[in-house]
Amino acid sequence: MVLAALALPVLAGVTTAHAGTPGARDACGPARPGQVRCFAEIRTGTVRAATGTPAGYGPADLRSAYRLPVGGGDGRTVAIVDAGDDAGAEADLAVYRDHYGLPACTTGNGCFRKVNQAGRASPLPADAGWGVEISLDLDAVSAVCPDCHLLLVEADSPGVDDMAAAVDTAVALGATVVSNSYGARENGDAPRLAGSYRHAGVAMVVSSGDDGYGQPNVPAAYDSVVAVGGTTLTRTGDGWHETAWSGAGSGCSAWIAKPSWQHDPNCPGRMVADVAAVADPDTGLAVYDAHDGAGWTVVGGTSAAAPVVAGITALAGHPDRFATAAHLYGTAGLTDVVGGANGTDRADCGGDYQCTALPGYDGPTGNGTPDGLGAF
Repeated sequence: MVLAALALPVLAGVTTAHAGTPGARDACGPARPGQVRCFAEIRTGTVRAATGTPAGYGPADLRSAYRLPVGGGDGRTVAIVDAGDDAGAEADLAVYRDHYGLPACTTGNGCFRKVNQAGRASPLPADAGWGVEISLDLDAVSAVCPDCHLLLVEADSPGVDDMAAAVDTAVALGATVVSNSYGARENGDAPRLAGSYRHAGVAMVVSSGDDGYGQPNVPAAYDSVVAVGGTTLTRTGDGWHETAWSGAGSGCSAWIAKPSWQHDPNCPGRMVADVAAVADPDTGLAVYDAHDGAGWTVVGGTSAAAPVVAGITALAGHPDRFATAAHLYGTAGLTDVVGGANGTDRADCGGDYQCTALPGYDGPTGNGTPDGLGAF
């Protein structure tokens, strides 16, 4: 069912200035109409020597913050869907995993596979400038699910149809969890591609976006996906603390009907997000991407949050529970995030749960962040 347009404006699938963190820049640049953009944000001004500990959170930090086991996920395949080819993806992944003492994940040992959107090893598409995004996705899944197999599916372009085709290919090749760190503002065409993000027995994990509160993005607004919002994750004297990240995407869909398992009172359509994880570039992840000239860098955005949750979903081993996000509503095993907001002057919601992290469900952080594997 498609809803009539709500009070929020319906925006075309183009990039707008995001409400993210000062001192960060978009990794992939703007998108054209009919295209998605990636949600990776590179923290600027961070310089690291050639040796030593990279800035940004690594696997041990994520395991500690989200109470995850050290290993697991053997034989389970997480697909990463991105646009264009990153010729250095496997080499960069090897540097990351070696630095953190993770088991090798290569084409040779069968752990890593890269294909085009038709599922073939060649010809691969042209470079679309998404190299940092691809490295972030591969590194983030590796950090939380070191024994998972990684399938990188490279769409011919960031066009919405090409991305949807790449998702279908990922499922056809056996992925049971698919991570999608991209989106475009929903419009009247949004329901057309919903079927590509709905596959029985497969968990579709999607970034909510980096533009703060407003009209939500697709595919995050589809009711068949787990939409992942974002937090600022900080280490404290007694552990970890999270608040809503100011850039985390949230909003009430004008085109996708409210699923039966959502009961928030002020949105008649599908509400984004469902859960959350670290996204603030100021508290971002360490990522290695020498092929695109970044080397060790710090990357955030909900592009970081989605592959973290995708890896945790694979680690838990029950992707069949996530034909929708219903399982994450009214469940234990999540840490409720209270504090912070993503409302801005251009789209303020007056302190409502849709833009403010309040006790219980809220738009920026959904039902909360992972607390072990119980919720997954």
